[in-house]
Amino acid sequence: MQIETMKPHLTERDGILALQFDEWSIQSAMSIDGPDELVIPYTRVMMSFLLLAPSPQHIAMIGLGGGSLAKYCYRHLPDSDITVVEINPAVIALRNEFAIPADDARLRVLLGDGAAWVADASTRPDVLIVDGFDADGLPAQLCSQRFYDDCYTLLADNAVMVANLWHGYPQHDEFLARISNSFSGNMLIVDAEDGYNNIVFAVKSTAFPPSASTIRHRAKSLFLSHPLNFQAQANQLIRALPVCAA
Repeated sequence: MQIETMKPHLTERDGILALQFDEWSIQSAMSIDGPDELVIPYTRVMMSFLLLAPSPQHIAMIGLGGGSLAKYCYRHLPDSDITVVEINPAVIALRNEFAIPADDARLRVLLGDGAAWVADASTRPDVLIVDGFDADGLPAQLCSQRFYDDCYTLLADNAVMVANLWHGYPQHDEFLARISNSFSGNMLIVDAEDGYNNIVFAVKSTAFPPSASTIRHRAKSLFLSHPLNFQAQANQLIRALPVCAA
């Protein structure tokens, strides 16, 4: 049976449920026995935003996928309000299969274009996670200079944008330059150690970069309330710091 290119489908293997748009690439994955775990390595790296913004009141996400990051934040950041914007209704229709909680006072999943939402939203999130991919990769509207400018404008002071970029894009370096331009060079780039992804942390703050000691202190605090190894995440982030901060 031929699979429609843009329509997501599910596969299951060795206790892992995966969301795919084609037969080769996995968009999201969930452990059936541990639905709130972060199975894919780059998602664990993206949670390192807590080392830069440890107490976010509002987290916004562009791209739902299988809801890995939304579920993790919902469970482990009980004081955070979470808004997810997803452009594909067929992805949202699979939320029950991926054990994504129903909308409530803390969580809402919106059908819409993430770029348009960033440009028009009245809220000012403390964290903006950009992880919106389709069957063709990263949509043009989610990597333009205007989009990154809008992200900067949207964010609250001292807030963080976290963007997932694929190494293989011909315009990879241009995307990094656009983010740097929007955030005045206040960004850190961490390799997701999967050979495919870079995670970019761009900070809207004049107090940048943070010190290595600050990052280590936050990692110790997070260790008490999170299953992730934030000490290892801290080491990755510290290696990405400018020499003067490390």
